[in-house]
Amino acid sequence: MSTQPEAVRMVLPSGLGAAVLAEHAPRVESVLSRALGQPLTVAVAPTYEALAADMQAGRAQVAWAPPFVCARLEAAGARVLLRGLRRGTASYRAALVCKVGAPVTLGTLQGTTVAWTDRDSAGGYLLPVAFLKGQGLEPGKLFAQQLFAGSYAAAVDAVLEGRAQVASIFAPPASVQGADFRTWLRDVAPGREEQLALVAYTDESPNDGVVVHASLPAQTVEALERALRELGGTPTGERLLKELFRADGFEPAPRNAYRALYRLALASL
Repeated sequence: MSTQPEAVRMVLPSGLGAAVLAEHAPRVESVLSRALGQPLTVAVAPTYEALAADMQAGRAQVAWAPPFVCARLEAAGARVLLRGLRRGTASYRAALVCKVGAPVTLGTLQGTTVAWTDRDSAGGYLLPVAFLKGQGLEPGKLFAQQLFAGSYAAAVDAVLEGRAQVASIFAPPASVQGADFRTWLRDVAPGREEQLALVAYTDESPNDGVVVHASLPAQTVEALERALRELGGTPTGERLLKELFRADGFEPAPRNAYRALYRLALASL
C-alpha cells in the first residue's frame, strides 16, 4: 500500500482581502496540488507577523510574503524562490496620499492621523516611515494618531471616510513611464483612484516574493517554481496572477536580494 504524500502548507496574508482569498485560495490549492503531485493546502495569516512565525516554525513550507517578511525569512534560513513582476518591473515604491479636496503636504502633516497597513509592510509602513525620518519628521511626534488598517484597501477607505488624513499605498517605480500612484491603486481599490491625491513618493523596494522553507525537498521546490512561472499559460492561472498575486508573472529571485531591507527596517524603528 502506498502512503499519501504529506501535504504542503502555503500561507497567504489576510491583507489580500477576504473576498479575493475566499474565491482564489481553492484555485491555488487545486492548481498547485496537481503540479506538485501531492496535496497543497492554503492557510491565511491574520498579520504579517503571524505569517513569518508560521514559516519560521515550519508550520508552513511556502508563503507569498511582502518584502520585509522575505528579508526576515531569508536571514533565518528560508529561500526567496521567486519575486513578482508588475508591468515588467521587479520593484516598487510607496506613495503617501490624501483625499482630493482635503490637501495635505509634508509641511502640514503635523497633528494629522495616518492609516498604515501593517508594521511589516514595506509599502504600507516601512518605506514611508523611513522616508519621513529622512525628511526630519518623526512619525511618533508628527501624527496625532497612527492607525493600522490591515490592508491597502482599508487604509484608503480610512482616508476617504475621514478617519485619517493620509495613507500609504504601493506604487510603480519611477522607471515605469506614464504611470503614477493611481496606476496600481486600481488593483486594490478600484473606482477610488481619482478620489486620492499625491503627497510624496518614497524610495524603492523589491516586490513581494514566494518564500520556501529549508525543509521542502528540492524536487518539490522545482515543481513549485515551474508551476508558478507557468501560471499565465491558462485562464485560471491568469486570474490568479492578476487578482490574487497582483502580478504579471514571476522571475527567479537573486540570492540575498532582500537583505538590504534590514537597513530600511532599522531606519523605521
